[in-house]
Amino acid sequence: MTAPTSPGGRGLTIGAVLEQLREEFPDLTVSKVRFLDAQGLVSPQRRESGYREYTPRDIERLRFVLAAQRDRFWPLKVIREALDAFDRGLAPDIAPEGRPAPPPVAESDRSVPAATELAEETPELRLTRAELAEHSGLTGTAVAELETFHLVRPGESGHFSAADLEVARSAKALEAYGLGGRHLRAFRLAADREVGLVEQAAGSSPERRAEVLAACLALHVALVKGGLHG
Repeated sequence: MTAPTSPGGRGLTIGAVLEQLREEFPDLTVSKVRFLDAQGLVSPQRRESGYREYTPRDIERLRFVLAAQRDRFWPLKVIREALDAFDRGLAPDIAPEGRPAPPPVAESDRSVPAATELAEETPELRLTRAELAEHSGLTGTAVAELETFHLVRPGESGHFSAADLEVARSAKALEAYGLGGRHLRAFRLAADREVGLVEQAAGSSPERRAEVLAACLALHVALVKGGLHG
């Protein structure tokens, strides 16, 4: 049976949420859900009638909070920190010893991504400097060096993006060969030039940009290979 929705059919009522979660959390009550709402851990919208309306995301957050309390005995402060990470694009893992982490890196057998892959939007992710270091394997000093040479750039909020995480992970791989931020700044200069070429050739069309970028990357790889093996 389909769970009842709130007036207007835009989300689940608090009663429907309890019905959906009762099997997993049999002790869950309306007052408990309202308490978590009052604490700002779950913030469903309200209609003019005053009814709370819970979206799938609200229910996902509520399930995470309840599991964290039941399985880990986390205090509300720790849960808030985990939810903050969740809101910044990290994936909270409720498994034992799990911690919020960025989505896994997609593996590819190709040295150059296809245009269709390049056209996909970058995942929304906002990492603190400490999280960038943790999830790339770099030290704080190494991250600071990347920032000095503009290889990673925090946004207006002071957070780093998914692209910054990819750069930091690549820098970590090259670190094993004795290459640090000062060696890698040439990539920043080259990338900025390529960005200018892509924008000049493709304009504002995302599809054309992806196609031109794929061709530029293929040319770049071919030139480097040729220089090494020529």
